[in-house]
Amino acid sequence: MKIKAKLKKGVVSVKVMAKHDMWTYDIAKKKTGSRDNANFITHISGSVNDKVVFDASTSQFLSKNPIFKFKFKANGFKKGDKLVMTWVDLKGKTKTGKGKIK
Repeated sequence: MKIKAKLKKGVVSVKVMAKHDMWTYDIAKKKTGSRDNANFITHISGSVNDKVVFDASTSQFLSKNPIFKFKFKANGFKKGDKLVMTWVDLKGKTKTGKGKIK
């Protein structure tokens, strides 16, 4: 997972690339003959200092290695604080990435 977070004028701008193949049900059926092999990110969340700043449920309609962009008010966060992003896919696999606010 690649994470970039920049603090400017009291707002943190974040760009995250979640590395995942994102197999939809149709792709899984075409490549393996079974829809059971579908696997895509179903939930992604982000937090700074244990405070949730981003939380989204997703579906199979995201591209491979999807990019998420979002902003939030700094409200006490400062440069150097760690942003922790976590996603969960359809098969239950979890991946966590960390980045610093610059």
